[in-house]
This record gives sequence, structure tokens and C-alpha cells, in this order.
Amino acid sequence: MRRSLVIFFFMMLVLPLGSFSGAHKFYVSVTNVEYSEAEEALQITSRIFIDDLEAALEARYDVQTALATPEESDQAIAHIERYFNAKFNVFVNGSVRDFTLLGKKYDRDQVICFLEVTGVPRATLESVGVQNEILMDVFEEQKNLVHLKILGIKKSYVLVRENNKGMLNL
Repeated sequence: MRRSLVIFFFMMLVLPLGSFSGAHKFYVSVTNVEYSEAEEALQITSRIFIDDLEAALEARYDVQTALATPEESDQAIAHIERYFNAKFNVFVNGSVRDFTLLGKKYDRDQVICFLEVTGVPRATLESVGVQNEILMDVFEEQKNLVHLKILGIKKSYVLVRENNKGMLNL
């Protein structure tokens, strides 16, 4: 009898918890910004969930990209670059700088985008900032983690809609 009661209470507590799994998705991207003295460049990697990026590209540009599939659109990289240009900014010494999308690769359910800002001499480098609104136009709960590692100094930010900029002063 006692064992049956324990099993009954266990089932009553554990089974309802299982119904919540998958009910809420966590929306996050991770961007790393590092300075290369040898290249005099900011090297940036941004990890984004593939399905979230596809949803953003479809909502913003009305395109089906089929990322990471054999049916991937020939224009996928152009759409990704267009989206980054609209939603991502890099600041050097307070001024917006152009970046180049060098390419992308897939890692399980994420796309890793490689970007670079060239022509950043160490002698004049005073601050580096990032404004990251990637996916914030599609997902209200979106959080973008940004890790800056410049000249041995590290700083991390959790960016949200209301606070979408982070800066490292050197």
C-alpha cells in the first residue's frame, strides 16, 4: 500500500512537469569579437540558431532560404549579409565601421557567420562597440550575448531590445 502511494504521488508530481518541456523556446545568439594585431582587424563570429535566422529572413524579406539543406537558396548568403547590415553595427572609437561577411558554416542546429572589420590599427584603437539587434525584430524574448576580447581585455554583455549596445573602452 505504501509503495503504491509513493508511486501515485510521484506520478502526480512528475508527469505534469513533462508537459511543459518544449513549451517555451529560449532565443539567444552568441557573438565573439576579437582583435587581431597581426591583421589589424576585428574578427567576429556570430552563432545563431538556423530556424530562428530562417524565420527572420522570411519575415523581413519574404524568402525561403532552406539553410543547411541540399535545397539551400543560392541567395542565402546574400540575404544573411543584407540582414546583418540592417541589424548589426560595429563601432571603432565611436564611429560605425563597415564589416565584411566572409562566410558561414553550420554546426548542428546553428549557423556560424564570420565577419571582419579591417583597417583597425592598434595605435589608434581606443574603444570597440557592438550594436546587435539580430532576431530582435522577430522574437521579443531574444537575447544576444556579445563577448569582446580586445588587447587582452575581456567584457561580455547580454543585449536585449531595450539595451542593444555594448562597448569596451581601452
